Amino acid sequence: MNDTRDPEATNPLNEAPVVPLATTGAKPAIEEEARFREVTGWVKGVFVALTLAAIFLAVNQLFNLRLFVGVVIIENRYLYLLAGIFLALAFAAFPISPRARGGPTPWYDLILAALSLGACGYFTFTAHRSLMEGWEYAAPPLAMAMSFLLWALIIEATRRTGGLVIAVIVFFFSLYPVFADVVPGPISGFAQPFDDTIAYHLISNESSFGIPMKAFGQLVIGFILFGATLQFTGGGRFFNNLALSLVGGYRGGAAKVAIFASGFMGSMSGSVVSNVLTTGVVSIPAMKRAGFSSRYAAGTEACASTGGVLMPPVMGTTAFVMASFLGMPYSQIIIAAAIPSILYYLGLFVQIDAYAARNGLKGMPRSELPSLKETFKEGWHYIFVFAILIVMMIVFRQETLAPFYATAALVVINQLHRGTRLNLNGFINLLTGVGRSLAELVAILLGVGLIIGAFSATGLAGTLANDLVFLAGNNVFVLLIMGAITAFIFGMGMTVTACYIFLAVVLAPALTRAGLDPLAVHLFIMYWGMVSFITPPVALGAFAAATIARTSPIMAGLEAMRLGSIIYIVPFFFVLNPALIGRGSAYEVVTVLITAVIGVWFIGSSIQGYLAGVGDIGRGALALLRRVMLAIGGLFLAAPGHIGLGLDHMQMTLVGLAFAVPVILLRVMRRGAAPARP
Repeated sequence: MNDTRDPEATNPLNEAPVVPLATTGAKPAIEEEARFREVTGWVKGVFVALTLAAIFLAVNQLFNLRLFVGVVIIENRYLYLLAGIFLALAFAAFPISPRARGGPTPWYDLILAALSLGACGYFTFTAHRSLMEGWEYAAPPLAMAMSFLLWALIIEATRRTGGLVIAVIVFFFSLYPVFADVVPGPISGFAQPFDDTIAYHLISNESSFGIPMKAFGQLVIGFILFGATLQFTGGGRFFNNLALSLVGGYRGGAAKVAIFASGFMGSMSGSVVSNVLTTGVVSIPAMKRAGFSSRYAAGTEACASTGGVLMPPVMGTTAFVMASFLGMPYSQIIIAAAIPSILYYLGLFVQIDAYAARNGLKGMPRSELPSLKETFKEGWHYIFVFAILIVMMIVFRQETLAPFYATAALVVINQLHRGTRLNLNGFINLLTGVGRSLAELVAILLGVGLIIGAFSATGLAGTLANDLVFLAGNNVFVLLIMGAITAFIFGMGMTVTACYIFLAVVLAPALTRAGLDPLAVHLFIMYWGMVSFITPPVALGAFAAATIARTSPIMAGLEAMRLGSIIYIVPFFFVLNPALIGRGSAYEVVTVLITAVIGVWFIGSSIQGYLAGVGDIGRGALALLRRVMLAIGGLFLAAPGHIGLGLDHMQMTLVGLAFAVPVILLRVMRRGAAPARP
């Protein structure tokens, strides 16, 4: 048998349902990460006031309210205002080192916050003049000094929020234009003086205040506000109870609930590790009590949280930046991402179901599960606000305004519910959490923007794409393998958004130049940037879950690799056949989806050695052969046609069935068993 159950208490429902990231009077579990500082006293008052000011600025700008009489908030002025506010909040909320996390905000961090406001305030005041006079190429002395100051502040803020690795990468790439002409080989470029480089980074709209910050100011800020409000008002509890009522009673119910709850929360937070530490403290003990092994519980939580960042309708932060890079509505991004995310979670669900069946892990007692009717009665408004969000995004194509309307509706309805109503302290905690999340993201986006500016200033982005295509010998599959390895490596040292932005500039042009669909290429990069969260030696998501499960981090990472195996192959499928992201005729999309679902079902079943409806595939050498045949059949069914084998989709399907059907028929005839109930 597979790894057997832990000898622990029996009832997973002794644990409370998954709690939101913060509720009135409660601290978010993610604050246990030794990165945040708890702002207090007058600093907290200023923190909340600045967060409110930033939200007010965004509403005024995006709704075109023109509340600042006599002042035109042009785009670069708006972005400088947001940068100044959130850089100041970053220095207040993120200490110089984890050891400096306790106590009040030190004087040197307050000075850095004031300098951030001052430097961005200067560029806000001179925004129109700098635009008209082309300061990015000929900045006056004071502007040059302010550029240098802001550059240094961004590097330090990136280090505090993103870590030393990404800060070092940003630092060296931001200075790359200074010595680009002496770099050998395909990465050489046009050089320019140090002062011109720094001015270009901070004054032009091609670097720190380019695509990433524009996406933040237009799209991201509203969705982070919505996600935080949803969590603080009890949305996490509702969706967890909904998952309990729907799947908790089936075999392996505790793990299946974790899939739904962690997937939803991951979509809201956009952070794998944050989601593991938030939902895992409840879901992992519940899985262990239900009989799942420690490493299996950790792997399940890591995979579920990783998939949340890939799941529509929110998909964390990266998808909004992707929409800006591609110049297409966000609604197209979430529609395209739907099928791959369904396949990923299907693979995870199939494996959990097979593991539970093979190890005799039953569902939770129906008498102890929440009533579906009562769950909807108490949380109908969460479904309602999600409907508002989706309808406005997809039907009315108001991606920018949709989260603000949904947030307003949620707050109003929530205040009518006595059980989840926020008091003044609750609103203060909500705004503090929103400000902290936005500050962390802005610091990283400003830093990664410096990398984009370096490639733009030297012209390297275009030449590098040609060189990569040449190195791959014009072989698309080789180029994809190179891209996957590159994305995995960079994903180990960067946040998801930072990794995506870097590769969207460096790698995506080469893949699109090879004839691949641009949207499929960007989703491919995003998926492979996520792989490192469940893949040793880094596997940050699995390692965080292992800490909660009290098991070996490496073993949890290996289990997560097995459970999340679909994430390694699905990107190749949809990038080679865009019908899997909805890019094709209705017939193509439907037929490819059907065969892909069957293929993923076979692959997941072969990994766990159990096929729903058929039963245990068996043990021993012959069973291994059967599992290999079933896996090969699943790969042929899920894979697109024309991948170098000279077979179209119909031929691939027939080959896949030729491998899989004999395995199924032989097991059915030998066992003579009725289909097992899922």
